[in-house]
Amino acid sequence: MTTPTKDDGLPRREANYVPLSPLSFLERAAKVYPNKTAVVHGDWRITYAELYARCKRFASALTKAGVGLGDTVAIMAPNVPALLEAHYGVPMAGAILNTINTRLDGPAIGFGLKHSQAKVLIADRDYFKPMREALQGLESPPLVIDIVDTATGKDGHGASMAVGTLSYEDFLAQGDADFEWKLPEDEWQSIALNYTSGTTGDPKGVMYHHRGAYLNAMGNALAFGLTADTAYLWTLPMFHCNGWTYTWAVTLVGGTHVCLRTVDPAQIFQLIGSERITHMCAAPIVLNMLLHSPALPKERYDHRVEVATGGAAPPSAVIEAMERIGFKITHLYGLTETYGPATLCAWQHDWDDLDLTARAGKMARQGVAMPTQQEIAVLDIDTGARAPADGRTVGEIAIRGNTVMKGYLNNPTATEEAFKGGWFRSGDLAVMHPDGYIEIKDRLKDIIISGGENISTLEVEEVLYRHPKVMDAAVVAKPDEKWGETPCAFVTLRADAGEVSADEIIKWCRASLAGFKCPKNVVFGELPKTATGKVQKNILREQAALI
Repeated sequence: MTTPTKDDGLPRREANYVPLSPLSFLERAAKVYPNKTAVVHGDWRITYAELYARCKRFASALTKAGVGLGDTVAIMAPNVPALLEAHYGVPMAGAILNTINTRLDGPAIGFGLKHSQAKVLIADRDYFKPMREALQGLESPPLVIDIVDTATGKDGHGASMAVGTLSYEDFLAQGDADFEWKLPEDEWQSIALNYTSGTTGDPKGVMYHHRGAYLNAMGNALAFGLTADTAYLWTLPMFHCNGWTYTWAVTLVGGTHVCLRTVDPAQIFQLIGSERITHMCAAPIVLNMLLHSPALPKERYDHRVEVATGGAAPPSAVIEAMERIGFKITHLYGLTETYGPATLCAWQHDWDDLDLTARAGKMARQGVAMPTQQEIAVLDIDTGARAPADGRTVGEIAIRGNTVMKGYLNNPTATEEAFKGGWFRSGDLAVMHPDGYIEIKDRLKDIIISGGENISTLEVEEVLYRHPKVMDAAVVAKPDEKWGETPCAFVTLRADAGEVSADEIIKWCRASLAGFKCPKNVVFGELPKTATGKVQKNILREQAALI
């Protein structure tokens, strides 16, 4: 009997080692499904063979423009084909793709362009005002290419809205459809740069590598059940964590990308029927928009629509309502630093026998690690020890695996802080249940401490969402001389709600919560949100402090 050695001495070879990159997904799809519809945008449709050719033209044109290994190419666009093509064409040229949040103002855009040293900027003309402002503040502006979108009847993209001197289609025409691109020599090579929201201080540039993008896309395809028959509707912004890596995952299986320029409930419902949409992702705010839309179908579709939601903990009331109209909800959780989804609430068959409310309660949890994520833990905030899986002990969610960012661009201090103790520390507070599922209780910065007692804002929001006249709700801490902090509720009412008083809302909460957890103040109106549907609680805290 021989004893295996620690190193068998066998080298990596071209025959048995290929760097992992999602670029290989498109190459395969073009070979396996060359004539299948890859992208739908209004009346405009292209096959996988055509998509592959366009992306190679894109990479070739970038190379001719002087873009090379490690250069940054930025793009600011809604969910249009050019943005999808950038996820392949840019890294095919060896460059790093920076997708820009479409809600940013000029100074914020300018910061990212300068910090990333973007060499090329591609911009949809809808954003010409902030883009011009951003470029004015740059000493060395990048090459600017305009997206002129006419496929969906967009007729307002005239010359007066131009930012660059060249259109995207004209730029592609300069490229070679037979461009010979190569996989990265090292799968650790950067593929994408995504900036955090920057609610405090400057935004941080999160760096993704080819390996992580490949694996997270694989995990999404497995977890969400994507197949060659998938018709995926782009309700989620592609700029957000590269569309949670579904920009690559849908192509992996040879599915169809259905682009959606704006989140319009009526158009979403229409496309679900006409394109037989099977999958879509959406933040809870989008689900709320659908549920309260006059265009809500009166009858269920004759096919099931899988919906993945994340970005914030969806209230169980929202999950219940979506289930009633025939949508199947999968709850995901993640951060920009984890390529989007890091966990999913994996379905257990014994939940089938629960009533709808109990099922929704299970589904609202953040769940277990994604198939391609190594490990999720709940750690004591001070000691770093694992919290017991008792469903009560609160700790910080910590993540480790191949789908965690490389680090923050040019920010070693923030990078080291994020990775302390051998984990990526999320800043989210959660409990671990005995079944191994995690459940978020709050953000570290959002927890309310009233009279020495911790109050989960999510717990209070869960109760508010169950009020029949409430459409949207958020709870933050309000400074209080006696208690230190007390809960302050911000509430958006349904359009047909009629008169609702603060006392009515507070009374509703008292029926379900301990007295100290109930809001002491209620403010009615629209909630400020980011482009990904997250409530901007920093703004609400400022407002609450003035009450």
